[in-house]
Amino acid sequence: MRRNILQTAFFLTVVLLSVALANAAEFTTGPKAGTLVIVGGGDSDNAMFRHFVKLAGGKDSKLAIIPTAASSKPDYDYAGHRSARYAHEELGMPNVTVVHSHDRGTADTAAFVKPIREADALWFTGGRQWRIADAYLGTLAETEIRNVLVRGGVIGGSSAGASIQGSFLVRGDTKSSRILIGDHQRGFGFITNSAIDQHVIPRKRQRGLIEVLTDPNSMMDRGINRAALLGIGIDEATAIVVRQNIFEVIGKKDGVVLIYDPATWTSSTADADKYLSLSPGTKYDLEKRIVLHR
Repeated sequence: MRRNILQTAFFLTVVLLSVALANAAEFTTGPKAGTLVIVGGGDSDNAMFRHFVKLAGGKDSKLAIIPTAASSKPDYDYAGHRSARYAHEELGMPNVTVVHSHDRGTADTAAFVKPIREADALWFTGGRQWRIADAYLGTLAETEIRNVLVRGGVIGGSSAGASIQGSFLVRGDTKSSRILIGDHQRGFGFITNSAIDQHVIPRKRQRGLIEVLTDPNSMMDRGINRAALLGIGIDEATAIVVRQNIFEVIGKKDGVVLIYDPATWTSSTADADKYLSLSPGTKYDLEKRIVLHR
């Protein structure tokens, strides 16, 4: 009898633990350590990049810039990308290294990742986010990119460099950025259970994340829990700064970040009511999905 009771108790404990772990996996969370700077693109005066550098420790910090999203052409001037030139020439940063390859074998080598291992901060440029996924997901480079956060560093990115930081890769199709759910669907997941879009206001993309989060044509890969995703749409010259599970909106005075939480929708919710608009200075709890301060 006692043995049966113990077996039953053990079974219930396992079940409850499994449920708890499954529920925990549904949460949207930020990095346990380090800081994310996720920019919606279009920052012509580089204010968001300067803020990123400040968070990284200033002009003497060691910065790795990854311009892989910018092009697929082998003769593109990756080393001379404007972000690297701006860091060198305008900000006077002496410790800037451009890290780039489209070859996964190269990205899997110790020599390639050495600048990332030594970096205080890392910046992903704009372009097409699928190129970043193609080159680095599942390689040693991805491991070392994550380790920038583990050691308390800063990872930032704009446009494509914003979307890649989510777990679901919005507009990741190789054919067109207009395809919302495409042939590349996985990002780095620095923010878990999230889908990040950019340029949302000037390009009139407010409804894009609604399509992603409802997936009306069942295009999402198996293994991605659509119901758990939180949508984050970021305006140009606007960013979220993420520390653990809290982010703050920064950027231009009229910039906005749109939050899409499908758990709050019903069948009668109008599209215009499916997102919450956050202005600069607003703080948001990703895990609890609540506004903390306006």
